[in-house]
Amino acid sequence: MVLTELNHHHNGLSLSKEVSGDGLASPSSNGVPVPVQEERQAMLPGAGPLLETRLYRRRFVVLAVFSLYSLVNAFQWIQYSILASIFTGFYGVSYQDVDWLSVVYMVAYIPLIFPATWLLDTRGLRVTALLGSGLNCLGAWIKCASARPDLFPVTMFAQVVCSLAQVFILGLPSQVASVWFGPKEVSTACATAVLGNQFGTAIGFLLPPVLVPRSDDHEETSHNISIMFYGTAAVSTLLFVLTVAVFKEKPKIPPSQSQAVLQDCPPEQYSYKQSIINLFKNIPFVLLLVSYGIMTGSFYSVSTLLNQMITFHYEGEEVNAGRIGLTLVIAGMIGSVICGIWLDHTKTYKQTTLIVYVLSFIGMIVFTFTLDLGNLTVVFVTGGALGFFMTGYLPLGFEFAVEITYPESEGTSSGLLNASAQIFGILFTLAQGKLTTDYDPRAGNIFLCAWMFVGIILTG
Repeated sequence: MVLTELNHHHNGLSLSKEVSGDGLASPSSNGVPVPVQEERQAMLPGAGPLLETRLYRRRFVVLAVFSLYSLVNAFQWIQYSILASIFTGFYGVSYQDVDWLSVVYMVAYIPLIFPATWLLDTRGLRVTALLGSGLNCLGAWIKCASARPDLFPVTMFAQVVCSLAQVFILGLPSQVASVWFGPKEVSTACATAVLGNQFGTAIGFLLPPVLVPRSDDHEETSHNISIMFYGTAAVSTLLFVLTVAVFKEKPKIPPSQSQAVLQDCPPEQYSYKQSIINLFKNIPFVLLLVSYGIMTGSFYSVSTLLNQMITFHYEGEEVNAGRIGLTLVIAGMIGSVICGIWLDHTKTYKQTTLIVYVLSFIGMIVFTFTLDLGNLTVVFVTGGALGFFMTGYLPLGFEFAVEITYPESEGTSSGLLNASAQIFGILFTLAQGKLTTDYDPRAGNIFLCAWMFVGIILTG
C-alpha cells in the first residue's frame, strides 16, 4: 500500500486515500496526477518508518449508529411529502405549504453549512455527531405535540429543528470512514454511511402511507399521525443514547498510515478560511459542485413531489406512491454499494461518475414519458432504474471531490457539495412543483431532464 494523500488537517479527520499499484494516485501537491509506481519512488525514501496501525471492531458499531440516526433524520424529511394529499386535508393547507416541510431541510442547510463544517474541523467528530443525533431526537419529540389540525406551525417548527440536525449529519460519512476504517474499506464504508440516509428515505416512502391511511375522520387521522410521531421519537431517543455511549472521537491507534501521519500535524498548519478559498479556486471542483448539485437536487425534487406525480395520474394510490418511492431508493442503495465497491477496486472516479450521470439522464427521460401510460408496473420498473443510477451517484460525488481537492479537508468539500445540492433542490422543487400544479407532471420532469443534460456536459 502506498500513501497518496497527506492532508495537513490538524485533528486527523481527513479522508486519506491509499491505493494499490494498479490505479492512479491522488494529485500531487502541484495538482499533477502521477502513477502510483512513480509516487512510491518519490515518497518512500523520505517517508520514514511505517507507523503502527490497527482496525478496531468498534468501527462497525460507530458506522451502524451513525447510519441509523441518519436514517431517522431522512425518514423525518420525507414523511410529510409522501402523505402530501393527506396532510393538506388534515392541516387545511396547500400542497405548496406541505412542500415547504421538505424544502426547509434544504433552506436550513445553506447558511449553516459553514459553521457546521467549521465545528467538524475544529471540535471533531464526536461533538458533531452528538449535535446531529440530539437535534434529531428533539425535533421528533416536538412533532408529537403537533398532531392536531390547528397546529401546522408547530409541526413546521419541529421540522426546522430536524433540518438543523441534518446539517450535522450529511457531511459525516467520509469523516467516519476515514477516521475508523482501513484504506481498502474507505469507499465502501463511506457508501454504507450514505446508505443509511437513503434507507431512511426508503422507509419514509413505505411506512407513513401504511401508518396514516386516508380517512375522512380527523380524529382517526390525528391518532394515526400521533402513532407515527411517537414511534419516531422513541427510536430517535434510543439512537441518541447509543451515540453518547459508542461514538468516540477516534480510535487509539489509527487505521491507516495516512491517518497516523495526519495525527502528528500541528493545528497551526490548518486554516478553514484558506481551505474554502482554495476549493473555489479549484476549477474541476467548481464544475463538480454544480453538476453534483444538479443531480442531487433533481433527486430531492423527484422525492418531494412523487406523491403528487403518482396521484395526478393514479388517483387514490398513496400507498403505491410510497412503494414506488421505496423501489426508487432501494434500487439506489444497491447502486451506491456497487459504486463504492467499484471505486475501492478501480479508482476510476471520473469515468464512473460520467457513466452514471448519463445513465441517470436516460432513466429520467424514460420515467418522464412512461409515467402516464396507466400501468403502475411500468412506473415501478422505470422508477427503480432511475433510482439505481441517480441515488447511486451520491457517494461517487463525495469520493470524486476528495480526489480532486487534495490536500483540502474532505469535511469542507463534502459540506460544499451538500450546500450545492440543497440550493438546486430548493430551486428544482419549487419550479417543478409549480409546473406540476399548473400543467402536469411531464412538464416538471422535462424541466429536470434539461438540467441533467447540462450536468452531463459539466461532468464531461
